[in-house]
Amino acid sequence: QVQLVESGGGLVQPGGSLRLSCAASGRSSETHTMAWFRQTPGMAREFVAYINRSGPTISYAGSLKGRFTISRNDAKNTMYLQMDNLEPEDTAVYYCAATSRTSLAAIILTEAAYDYWGQGTQVTVSS
Repeated sequence: QVQLVESGGGLVQPGGSLRLSCAASGRSSETHTMAWFRQTPGMAREFVAYINRSGPTISYAGSLKGRFTISRNDAKNTMYLQMDNLEPEDTAVYYCAATSRTSLAAIILTEAAYDYWGQGTQVTVSS
């Protein structure tokens, strides 16, 4: 069993930055690949980025590459999402997720690939 706890959300002005953290506890084999998703009211969860333990291999949603940076520190069992040059459209609840699957899995960009989820952290970008 794995527990994921996000932190670091908040209110930021357009153009600002936030760094989200996701602390994992439990079996490390269950967090081979970790990811960030986000969700706005009435919409499905949207893939943001994933990172696996090997390499690591990293992938971003196309529209976010260059503004968001995903990383992980396995010694601290923590994953991060550095978000820069934030836009009002980035306002959402951000969730971290984990799975034992490798990033080669065809479904790795979808919710269905992930077995464990955090409770979410609100990010609001507004002036």
